[in-house]
Amino acid sequence: MADIEEARKQFERIDTNGDGFITAAEFKTALAQGGDWNVTEEVAEAIIASRDLNGDKLLSFDEFWIHLSK
Repeated sequence: MADIEEARKQFERIDTNGDGFITAAEFKTALAQGGDWNVTEEVAEAIIASRDLNGDKLLSFDEFWIHLSK
């Protein structure tokens, strides 16, 4: 199981505008910064959608944490 404080830091690093949600664009940027330059916007959208429990096309911290806790 992941450490919730580390997860919060990682979430906040990805959530660049600080609105409490991760968009596909923010996720794509974070992956690129981590060295994965091949991720397209469509792939990032699919990854977010696979973890988005309420269908709003955004990733909340709770949704992020649920995925990490699996």
